[in-house]
This record gives sequence, C-alpha cells and structure tokens, in this order.
Amino acid sequence: MTGPIIVGVDGSAPSVAAVGWAADDAARVGAELRIVHVLDRPPYEIFTGQQDPLRRAAARMLADAESAVRARQPAVKVSARTVEGAPAAVLRELEASEVVVGNRGVGEFAGALLGSVTMEVAARARCPVVVVRAEPCAETGVIGVGVDDSDTCEPALGYAFARARSYGATLRPVHAWQVPVHAFAPEISYDLDEVREARQRAVSARLAPWRARFPDVEVVEDVQNAHPIDALTGVACDLVVVGSHGRGALGSLFLGSVSRGVLHHARCPVAVVRPQE
Repeated sequence: MTGPIIVGVDGSAPSVAAVGWAADDAARVGAELRIVHVLDRPPYEIFTGQQDPLRRAAARMLADAESAVRARQPAVKVSARTVEGAPAAVLRELEASEVVVGNRGVGEFAGALLGSVTMEVAARARCPVVVVRAEPCAETGVIGVGVDDSDTCEPALGYAFARARSYGATLRPVHAWQVPVHAFAPEISYDLDEVREARQRAVSARLAPWRARFPDVEVVEDVQNAHPIDALTGVACDLVVVGSHGRGALGSLFLGSVSRGVLHHARCPVAVVRPQE
C-alpha cells in the first residue's frame, strides 16, 4: 500500500476507539500512522501563541493519542498534528491510503448513529474510509465484503482481499438477492433454486480473478435470499467492507443506500471503498 493511514481525533469515545483500530491496522499492513485533529475555530475566537486555549487542548489530545499508539503498537511509525479548518473538508482531502474516523464526534446528538462529519468523509474521501464505533466487538477472524452485480464493488473486493491476507483472516463475500414482487402480475413465479444457482455462479465468476491473485486467502462465499443490509450486518465480522455507488459530481456527495444502511447498523468497523475517479 502507498501513503500513510490517517486517523481523525476529537476526544470523543469513538475517536479514541478509531485510534486503537488504526494503530492495529497500520501494524498489520506496515503503514505509517498520522493522527490529525482538525481545529474548527469559531470566527470570533482569535488567539495567538501560548495564549490559544484551543491549540493547547488539541496538543494534549494529540499527545495522549500518540502515547496510546506507542504503547499499543510500538513498532508503528506515528506522528500527530493539528490542522485548522472544517473537519470533513480537511479529512477528505488529505493524501492517505486510508482514513479512519469514529462514527460520531464530540457535540453530535447522543442518539445519532453517525455524525455529519463521518458521513461526509465516508461519502467523498478519495481513499478508503473506515468508520469505528466506541463499543468493542468480539474478534471473529472474519472479514465480510459486499458483492453485487456492478463493477463498483471491485475496489471493495481488492481492499477486502488485501486486508484478509494481512490479517490472516477468512474472507466472507456476501451477496444478497431478492425476488421481484409484481403487484400487478401476482401470477408470475420464480424457481428459487434456479435463481440461487445463477446468483452463486455470478458471484463465483466475479471472485475468480481475486482468488487467483490471493491464493492464500480462505474464501467462504455467502449467497443469501435477503435484503443486502440485513445480510451484511447479520454476519459476525471484524470488519465489513462495502463499495459506494456515488457517481459524477453530484453522486459523489452521497453514499448508496446499502453502504449508508450498513454504516448505520453494523456492529463492527465498516470500510467504505469508492471507485477511483
């Protein structure tokens, strides 16, 4: 992989968990880790030098995060810095191989599953974005990845296979399908076994080049008659990888409905991998 892993911190419990996850990921893949705090300064607050309380608080936060990384993964090369600006805009534009963020930050509505900064970074960053929750999940040795009928899942598959090899994990490609409901033609019926077999063949064909490229990765294909969000969030995993269907100048502002649903409901970290523009 090229470029550092960047983790955003703001002092919230999810961002603390994100630092730990990013440290472990950097150790597994041999990447440099950069801890970034984005100082979103109110326009009426003007301080300079040692009198700047926001800068002092940010320095303490970064020092704590850096110390935690060194204690957890001493071999990882780590640095920390403060950048002023709008958090989402800064994090999504940084040059990185991966950006790691908590699912919501300081000041977000307590009942919210995802914060606005997290959503924007996941939808618009040019590199993979991993969203981490504060609540720990039990380790399973499994990485899940969504597989669909479009080429937009290819970058997600590449990321998932590479991570499965680095982690020594089993890869579980999940494909979900549903029989169309024809409200005005209820007499239309389907051979479910035939549909299932056709879907299985399509999934196997899409995975074949990746299996050849990563022969050391154990793959367990999972083809389900279910809604994609239910299928992807119902599998116990250490990480779930999804693609994004945002297209064009406007489409890139939004995540696909499945990616957004998985981000909201998955109990483990979720990686969103967008196609390269």
